[in-house]
Amino acid sequence: MPLALLALAIGAFGIGTTEFVIMGLLPEVAADFQVSIPTAGFLVTGYALGVVLGAPIMTVLGTRVTRKRMLMLLMGLFIVGNLVSALAPVFGVMLAGRVVASLAHGAFFGIGSVVAAGLVAPEKKAGAIAMMFTGLTVANVVGVPLGTFVGQTFGWRVTFVVVAGLGVLGLLGVAKLVPEQPKPQGVRLRHELAAFGNVQVLLAMAMTVLGFGGVFAAITYITPMMTETAGYAASSVTWLLVLFGLGMVGGNLLGGRFADRRLMPMLYVSLGALALVLALFTVTAHNRISAAVTIVLIGGLGFATVPPLQKRVLDQAAGAPTLASAVNIGAFNLGNALAAWLGGMVIAAGFGYTAPNWVGAALAASALLLAIVSGALERRQAVQSGPSTPSSVRAGSSATGGSAPTGSSAPGEQAPAVSVPTAR
Repeated sequence: MPLALLALAIGAFGIGTTEFVIMGLLPEVAADFQVSIPTAGFLVTGYALGVVLGAPIMTVLGTRVTRKRMLMLLMGLFIVGNLVSALAPVFGVMLAGRVVASLAHGAFFGIGSVVAAGLVAPEKKAGAIAMMFTGLTVANVVGVPLGTFVGQTFGWRVTFVVVAGLGVLGLLGVAKLVPEQPKPQGVRLRHELAAFGNVQVLLAMAMTVLGFGGVFAAITYITPMMTETAGYAASSVTWLLVLFGLGMVGGNLLGGRFADRRLMPMLYVSLGALALVLALFTVTAHNRISAAVTIVLIGGLGFATVPPLQKRVLDQAAGAPTLASAVNIGAFNLGNALAAWLGGMVIAAGFGYTAPNWVGAALAASALLLAIVSGALERRQAVQSGPSTPSSVRAGSSATGGSAPTGSSAPGEQAPAVSVPTAR
């Protein structure tokens, strides 16, 4: 794997820390601003919605500069947003700072996914994407627990100052290690938008919204769930988040490995198992040991869906991958926002702190249903097209309205997909 992937992983580490650390600090933030925990949950929802809106906007603006420079600008925006959050005098200002930081999130991972996929051979693309996302998962093993500990010990504002420092490291890493690439030529917004006419792209994004949203329904409220239901002390949340992060790391790497071999079966298994585990969490959350084990499984199964879903979108939108890739990152966060909102609603309605787990199970099961529909449509298309037309050409044509670049397919997939162009 190229060294440039390390730079992308460093940036992902900082972004992952700021996205997830707020969950371990919700009680402290809520108490400081004198708001309820469901209201403080809007810091999760607001960040997620900022990613959804910022992903396409920042990606379109990014077509005017080189990808390396755009990645650096995005990290600068991330730094500013976290400093605003750290210095916020009232809740509204902190929410605004979270939104500013979130504007960098979707475009960084979207552009970074295209860059990462273009640095390796076609059969290693999902692995390269997973390598970049490893920074996000490692953030949950190191950055988030450390940030939670710092916030509970020295104040949550100190945590966001530290996160801004991580952004500086990410900016320096991109500047030093990511190779300079020419500005994308011939990129037109209409051409990029044409990818969204492909029903498989839309299905993959819907799977993203619902599947990973299931994870956030439970994890957003993990602190009150573990302290009020499982009986853990507040200080134990730090190492529980470490367990969640370890599960994410393992799931991300396995998802990347098997997505390069059998992408759709990987999605069937991971989404189905995720729905089952989330449903069981309503029971296992009442016991400390079983709750800890379940948290690991949720992290692993949730992130096992990330590389295959991201690769699925890149394959199906191969003629115009940048915007679709960024919007799919926004789809992850749209799911996060939806799940955090629904989880807060069931808690506010008096159903208890374990109720969001049922919400998560329903969302993951819905994603599995869409995956089954997507696979069936793909098989039907393959039969209708006949053996004379390569499936890679069919995928590119449906995404862009024209012929697609030639590329190698991922081994073992039922319907091989187009590889992402390495030069734009």
